[in-house]
Amino acid sequence: MNSLSFFLKIGFIRNIFKNKFIIEDKSLLTNAFGLDFRNPVGLAAGFDKNAKYINELSYCGFGFIEIGTLTPKGQIGNPKKRLFRLKKDKGIINRMGFNNDGVEVAIKHLKKVRKNGVLVGGNIGKNKVTPNEDANNDYLTCYHALFDYVDYFVVNVSSPNTPNLRALQEREPLEKLLSTLIHENNKKTEQKPILLKIAPDLSMEQLDDIVDIVLKTKIHGVIATNTTISREGLVTPTNIVNELGAGGLSGKPLLSRSTEVIKYINNKSNGAIPIIGVGGIHSAKDAIEKLEAGAVLVQLYTGFIYEGPSVIKKINTEIIKYRNQAHG
Repeated sequence: MNSLSFFLKIGFIRNIFKNKFIIEDKSLLTNAFGLDFRNPVGLAAGFDKNAKYINELSYCGFGFIEIGTLTPKGQIGNPKKRLFRLKKDKGIINRMGFNNDGVEVAIKHLKKVRKNGVLVGGNIGKNKVTPNEDANNDYLTCYHALFDYVDYFVVNVSSPNTPNLRALQEREPLEKLLSTLIHENNKKTEQKPILLKIAPDLSMEQLDDIVDIVLKTKIHGVIATNTTISREGLVTPTNIVNELGAGGLSGKPLLSRSTEVIKYINNKSNGAIPIIGVGGIHSAKDAIEKLEAGAVLVQLYTGFIYEGPSVIKKINTEIIKYRNQAHG
């Protein structure tokens, strides 16, 4: 990323990137939760945690970039080594633990951003040392600090790498947290969309609760899904996977489960909840599968790492064809 930063300071290289990776087409324009996206392919949270590379990433063809997860105070995250590639599975296991420089440092970077038509989402979480009963204050701190600098918010209660964080997905604490954020949002003269990022490991009963809570609190959408703690169906030998230890698994192994969750939420809500589909997207086919399941936008992380920026243009090219066929 630092090399990319350096080279994109040179005008003709910026033009090469624009021509190679960015595709402009009116059929890519997507309206979701009141925002207009130049295309429906975004970068998921976790890649640009501190909002350092938004300018550079915008030249890779994304329609939107999600920063974070940000916490009120900077924290170093879990001990290293904490990120592992499963090359045979096109997957990644990570147990980063919300390592970030804190919300104020991210704001310094956001103030310098030239978005180039790309929307920015702020993914927010709680500090590791904050007990769950005080978690709402951490989310509110990040919300208020970031409000003027991001286009939408994502409430992350689904990372498996912060102790007890996923307990906040239970009905009572989740409803309280989302209601508190919506209450603050409604006080603003112009509101910003607030989305909830959920785990792929929820049961169908828990997903039913999520749908009820989203509709009841009137938050603006769901991101499905975060990483999984499951290790089912991997090609990598079990003993190697076990040696790597705990963490969330992303990439190809997550593809079908995340699509299943998208489809379930879409059907359960009768299409009333806008969904960003994320998990295992490594090709245009994978992305269109998410859209057909009910997602309005998609995000990459592991697919971007394995396939490189050319995959974004490939996905957008196929989405143009897909949408033109649907309307034609």
